[in-house]
Amino acid sequence: MTGVPDHLEHGLSVVFIGFNPSPISAEVGHHYGNPRNRFWRILHEAGLTPRLYRPAEDGELLKLGYGFTNIVARPTRGVEDIAPDEYREGRELLRGKLTVYRPRVACFVGKGVYGEYSRNRSADWGFQPEPVVDGMEEFVAPSSSGLVRMPLPEIVAIYRRLADYLAGV
Repeated sequence: MTGVPDHLEHGLSVVFIGFNPSPISAEVGHHYGNPRNRFWRILHEAGLTPRLYRPAEDGELLKLGYGFTNIVARPTRGVEDIAPDEYREGRELLRGKLTVYRPRVACFVGKGVYGEYSRNRSADWGFQPEPVVDGMEEFVAPSSSGLVRMPLPEIVAIYRRLADYLAGV
């Protein structure tokens, strides 16, 4: 099973960073491809996208200034299937991608993703006071997985803070 290609380019407003692709995302070849994943709905309801996009349109979000990558490229059923050495390698690769592409904001889709990247396991939701890559904002948002128990309106409210920041509110 192959991974899902990154959608990265210079000058992006946000790069959304997940743990790794699910088997369904790998099968369809698109980020957040599982129909039970609420990512696309969250982006729309938070005001980050003008309409509800489908996973097959993930590359179209480059036009909105949004990119996608993961800390680990290998698809797995769950994060418990990711080995420590994969996180070590992924941390370095991700830091390199962010340093090269320099998005305005690196948005980590889940506290666990940010914890693996930054080694800061006590981060709060939202913007982080001490980014790993200087000159770049780091934003921690809840996972969009359907397994997350946080009510959807609370998740959307956190993502709305990112939308407000990007809009200059």
